[in-house]
Amino acid sequence: MGDHYRTLGIGRDASDRDVKAAFRRLARRYHPDLNPGDEAAEGRFKEINEAYEVLADPESRGRYDAYGDGWRHADRMGAANFGRGGPGFGGGWDPFGAGGFDLSDLLGGRGRGRAGATRRVEVSAEVTLEEAFAGTSRRMGVPGTVPPRTIEVSIPPGVRSGTPVVVAPADGLEVLIRVKVAAHHRYRRRGDDLLVDASVPFEVAALGGEAQVETMTGVVMLTIPPASGTGRRIRLSGRGMPVLGTPDRRGDLIVTVRPTVPGDLTDEQRGLLEAYRRSRASMDGSAARA
Repeated sequence: MGDHYRTLGIGRDASDRDVKAAFRRLARRYHPDLNPGDEAAEGRFKEINEAYEVLADPESRGRYDAYGDGWRHADRMGAANFGRGGPGFGGGWDPFGAGGFDLSDLLGGRGRGRAGATRRVEVSAEVTLEEAFAGTSRRMGVPGTVPPRTIEVSIPPGVRSGTPVVVAPADGLEVLIRVKVAAHHRYRRRGDDLLVDASVPFEVAALGGEAQVETMTGVVMLTIPPASGTGRRIRLSGRGMPVLGTPDRRGDLIVTVRPTVPGDLTDEQRGLLEAYRRSRASMDGSAARA
């Protein structure tokens, strides 16, 4: 498993504050949302989580110091004075709520203290892509509370489906919100980039020109290079989703050109197209004979 102290880069005499600070620093560096597709970073992040899970709780840390990797079975080794593990253990522990900070705090926001939280409730919240772009809030009920309790949850810009947000509305209660971003009728999301199709008049696709494209912040004019056939992609830098934790940075908008053919040609336009077709046929015949 490795040495948990070495994993966090601290000494065995580190204070609780040192443990928390080391976790914050490493989590900001290796968080999967900041390293999409990086399996090495994801693996490192899991090691950091495991180390923090053990060292953040005084009881489990005491067991670990005494028994090393066998600390979880200390009760079988005669360590009756330690009792059972503290809150947050037993599968499903989440680092974003541990030690008094949540996901937004790890990525640069303010955390919420929750010393002594002993019970976790999980709920889900669905947001639109527009809400994920701008950030939003949700007022939701907390199941299993008496009397019924509602909480206000801030959801940061750039969230993705699966992003965890942890809040602690009261002592003894911790609420984990799993965010889901709904599918959009126009945009497709790929990491922090957005993909969209743009209908372009066939003459503009053939000759080049400009076409309107709707972005998350409004309509822009897109320059279409000549001979842009179906499927050509044009990248608009900085027009995609905000990067979680650094909303001043954004992904790109990738526009796929989809030439359109008008269905209401005038006689003059039809005649011009017929002349174009004859010209192309003549060129193709000349090339074949050559």
